[in-house]
Amino acid sequence: MNKANKIDEFLSKLNHPLKAEIASVVKIIREVSPGIEEDVKWGGPSFDYKEPMATLNPRITDFVAVIFHKGELLNDNTGLLEPGPKGKAYAKFRSMEEVKKQKANLQKVVKDWIKIMNS
Repeated sequence: MNKANKIDEFLSKLNHPLKAEIASVVKIIREVSPGIEEDVKWGGPSFDYKEPMATLNPRITDFVAVIFHKGELLNDNTGLLEPGPKGKAYAKFRSMEEVKKQKANLQKVVKDWIKIMNS
């Protein structure tokens, strides 16, 4: 099974109040670059570009949590990311409306990660 199918299979079995929002966030990240690798790690959909980039945490049920593992490397001027412990940063989506509203900002953060990894 290829790794993209792993995420799709994971989502098909997921029981989560924001399942549609999680699927939309996955789709938004996938659209950024074919060079992004996917897997299910740390209990959720995970994305790598040269290094681990971000993981969705489905154990949190009141919002969709996207954890950027080295968020301190990102110079986020979109306001999307909240600083977290150990250099992490979090993007939080509480509704489909938020996911749609923040799509461009989420894609910008992912593109910024790719630029950093390519420099």
